[in-house]
Amino acid sequence: MSHEVVEKNVGLMAVLIIAVISVAGLVQIVPLLFATETTQPHEGVEPYAPLEFAGRDIYVREGCYSCHSQMIRPFRAETERYGHYSLAGEFVYDRPFQWGSKRTGPDLARVGGRYSDLWHYVHMMNPRDVVPESNMPAYPWLADREVNGERVARAMRAQQRWLGVPYTDEQIQNAPSDLEGKTEMDAIIAYLQGLGTAVQHNR
Repeated sequence: MSHEVVEKNVGLMAVLIIAVISVAGLVQIVPLLFATETTQPHEGVEPYAPLEFAGRDIYVREGCYSCHSQMIRPFRAETERYGHYSLAGEFVYDRPFQWGSKRTGPDLARVGGRYSDLWHYVHMMNPRDVVPESNMPAYPWLADREVNGERVARAMRAQQRWLGVPYTDEQIQNAPSDLEGKTEMDAIIAYLQGLGTAVQHNR
C-alpha cells in the first residue's frame, strides 16, 4: 500500500512532512498579507501621544497584562459586558500588543472613558477604595515619579525609524516639553482613558 512505501522510506517521509507543513503555513500566512484590516490602523486609531506612550510603557513595566487582557472576543457574553469585540486594526501601533486570555481583573480593551480621571487615580492609589472586593495591588509610587520625557522621545524616534510608526519629527521634538512635570500616574491614566475609544461608537 502507498502509506507503507512512505513509512519505510525515511527520506520520502521527511520530504512529505516538509511539504505538508509548508502548504499549511502558506494557507495561514498568505491571506494575511492581503487582508488590510489586520495591518492597517482602524479608522480613528492614531499613534499614541507622548503621555499615552509613556503610560503604555508603565503599564507593561508594572505587569498589568498579567491580570488584565485587552481582547474582547466576538461572543455575546463578552460584548454585552465590555463593548465591541476587539479589532486587529486597533493594535497596529502596539508593540507588543496586550491581547491575552488572563482575566484576574476585567478586560481593559474598552475601559477608556468609562471612569473619570479621579476614579482611576483613587483606584491606582488604593483599589479597595472604589472596589472593596478587589485583590489588585496599589501603585502609589506612580504619583511620585516624573515621566522621563527624553527617554520617551527616544523611544518614539525608534518606533518612527525602525517600525514605521508615523510620528512626525515635530511630535518627537516636542515630547519632552509636553511631558514636563507629568507623573507616571498621569501617564498611565492617559493611556487607560484612550483604550478602545476609536470604536466606541460601535457599542
